[in-house]
Amino acid sequence: MIFTETKLAGAFILDLERREDNRGFFARTFCQHESEEHGLRPVIAQANLAHNKRKGTLRGMHFQFPPAAETKLVRCTRGAIVDIIVDLRPESPTYLQHVEVELSADNGRSLYVPERFGHGYQALEDNTETSYQVGEFYTPGVEGGLSPFDPGLGLTWPLEVTEISEKDSGWAPLAEVKDELERRMAKLEGAAL
Repeated sequence: MIFTETKLAGAFILDLERREDNRGFFARTFCQHESEEHGLRPVIAQANLAHNKRKGTLRGMHFQFPPAAETKLVRCTRGAIVDIIVDLRPESPTYLQHVEVELSADNGRSLYVPERFGHGYQALEDNTETSYQVGEFYTPGVEGGLSPFDPGLGLTWPLEVTEISEKDSGWAPLAEVKDELERRMAKLEGAAL
């Protein structure tokens, strides 16, 4: 695996290191030891799959508050997506900055999302599938989100939105929840950035 850290500390793009022959290729998509060597938290509590029927479908911006903040390892297994993550760590020098990465079945790339980040994506093709390996159990009482359309976040989605859940379209903009977000996302004593 080839690890490339983004401008957001702890967030990595993982590219395949393909071993090719006349059959095709073989590549490792996850390794606990390699992840630990790069400072990632390689815990997998759940694995999820999302199917997006229509190009333009938008999911996000999702997160869970501590103590159930989650890491995610996101891969597109069919089609293509633009994946956007936002640093929600108030003590981080990149607080509220974001990166976007195209993940596709063709490029085989994945994105490691650290704890206390917002995450969302848009399908670039019909019948797109994404797989998530998540480092914490889904915990409804601590789930949160931000409006994916909030100008305060400065996110740009590449396509017109064709589908979005009522829940995702109803997330508040940052300005309305910033104080609570900062209080609940504050770094816990002794925790790594």
